[in-house]
Amino acid sequence: MTDYIQVLTTTPSKEAAQSIADALLRARLAACVQIVGPIESRYWWQGKLEAAEEWQCLVKSRLDLYARLEEAIRGQHPYEVPEIIATRIEVGSAAYLDWLERELGAKDE
Repeated sequence: MTDYIQVLTTTPSKEAAQSIADALLRARLAACVQIVGPIESRYWWQGKLEAAEEWQCLVKSRLDLYARLEEAIRGQHPYEVPEIIATRIEVGSAAYLDWLERELGAKDE
Protein backbone atom coordinates (compact mmCIF):
# COMPACT_ATOMS: atom_id res chain seq x y z
CA MET A 1 0.00 0.00 0.00
CA THR A 2 2.97 2.34 -0.28
CA ASP A 3 1.84 3.69 -3.66
CA TYR A 4 -0.49 6.16 -1.94
CA ILE A 5 0.50 9.48 -0.38
CA GLN A 6 -0.95 12.39 1.52
CA VAL A 7 0.53 15.75 0.58
CA LEU A 8 0.31 18.73 2.89
CA THR A 9 0.51 22.36 1.91
CA THR A 10 -0.58 25.57 3.63
CA THR A 11 -1.89 28.78 2.08
CA PRO A 12 -2.53 32.31 3.34
CA SER A 13 -6.26 32.22 2.52
CA LYS A 14 -9.21 29.91 2.09
CA GLU A 15 -9.53 31.11 -1.51
CA ALA A 16 -5.93 30.14 -2.32
CA ALA A 17 -6.51 26.70 -0.77
CA GLN A 18 -9.71 26.24 -2.78
CA SER A 19 -7.97 27.30 -6.00
CA ILE A 20 -5.13 24.81 -5.48
CA ALA A 21 -7.57 22.05 -4.51
CA ASP A 22 -9.73 22.62 -7.58
CA ALA A 23 -6.71 22.64 -9.92
CA LEU A 24 -5.38 19.37 -8.48
CA LEU A 25 -8.77 17.69 -8.67
CA ARG A 26 -9.48 18.84 -12.24
CA ALA A 27 -6.06 17.54 -13.34
CA ARG A 28 -6.76 14.18 -11.60
CA LEU A 29 -3.60 14.62 -9.52
CA ALA A 30 -5.71 14.20 -6.38
CA ALA A 31 -8.76 12.15 -5.54
CA CYS A 32 -9.60 14.29 -2.52
CA VAL A 33 -8.37 17.52 -0.97
CA GLN A 34 -9.46 18.42 2.53
CA ILE A 35 -9.18 22.09 3.46
CA VAL A 36 -8.72 22.81 7.15
CA GLY A 37 -8.61 26.21 8.76
CA PRO A 38 -7.99 28.65 9.79
CA ILE A 39 -4.95 27.39 11.64
CA GLU A 40 -2.26 29.38 13.42
CA SER A 41 1.27 28.85 12.15
CA ARG A 42 4.42 30.04 13.88
CA TYR A 43 7.70 29.78 12.00
CA TRP A 44 11.07 31.27 11.20
CA TRP A 45 11.26 33.37 8.03
CA GLN A 46 14.34 35.32 6.95
CA GLY A 47 15.77 35.25 10.47
CA LYS A 48 12.62 36.46 12.20
CA LEU A 49 10.00 34.60 14.20
CA GLU A 50 6.66 35.01 12.41
CA ALA A 51 3.03 34.09 13.01
CA ALA A 52 0.25 33.81 10.45
CA GLU A 53 -3.25 32.53 9.96
CA GLU A 54 -3.22 29.85 7.28
CA TRP A 55 -5.38 27.21 5.61
CA GLN A 56 -4.09 23.67 5.26
CA CYS A 57 -4.70 21.36 2.31
CA LEU A 58 -4.48 17.60 2.84
CA VAL A 59 -4.17 16.04 -0.61
CA LYS A 60 -4.82 12.32 -1.23
CA SER A 61 -2.87 11.04 -4.21
CA ARG A 62 -0.45 8.45 -5.51
CA LEU A 63 3.36 8.46 -5.34
CA ASP A 64 3.85 8.25 -9.12
CA LEU A 65 1.86 11.52 -9.46
CA TYR A 66 3.94 13.45 -6.91
CA ALA A 67 6.26 15.34 -9.30
CA ARG A 68 3.32 16.64 -11.35
CA LEU A 69 1.33 17.38 -8.20
CA GLU A 70 4.20 19.41 -6.70
CA GLU A 71 4.62 21.32 -9.96
CA ALA A 72 0.90 22.12 -10.03
CA ILE A 73 0.96 23.36 -6.43
CA ARG A 74 4.04 25.53 -7.08
CA GLY A 75 2.40 26.98 -10.19
CA GLN A 76 -0.55 28.29 -8.19
CA HIS A 77 0.93 28.89 -4.76
CA PRO A 78 1.35 32.49 -3.57
CA TYR A 79 4.27 31.73 -1.20
CA GLU A 80 7.90 32.13 -2.24
CA VAL A 81 8.73 28.84 -0.46
CA PRO A 82 5.53 26.83 -0.06
CA GLU A 83 5.33 23.93 2.34
CA ILE A 84 4.84 20.82 0.21
CA ILE A 85 5.37 17.63 2.20
CA ALA A 86 4.36 14.12 1.15
CA THR A 87 3.99 11.16 3.47
CA ARG A 88 3.31 7.60 2.40
CA ILE A 89 0.06 5.95 3.38
CA GLU A 90 1.33 2.65 4.75
CA VAL A 91 -2.06 1.09 5.52
CA GLY A 92 -5.67 2.11 5.07
CA SER A 93 -9.16 0.89 4.47
CA ALA A 94 -9.18 -1.32 1.37
CA ALA A 95 -12.45 0.23 0.20
CA TYR A 96 -11.05 3.78 0.57
CA LEU A 97 -7.81 2.93 -1.25
CA ASP A 98 -9.78 1.23 -4.03
CA TRP A 99 -11.86 4.40 -4.38
CA LEU A 100 -8.69 6.52 -4.44
CA GLU A 101 -7.26 4.38 -7.24
CA ARG A 102 -10.47 4.56 -9.30
CA GLU A 103 -10.61 8.35 -9.02
CA LEU A 104 -6.98 8.84 -9.96
CA GLY A 105 -7.17 6.61 -13.03
CA ALA A 106 -4.47 4.49 -14.57
CA LYS A 107 -0.87 4.77 -13.39
CA ASP A 108 1.63 6.54 -15.64
CA GLU A 109 3.72 4.17 -17.67
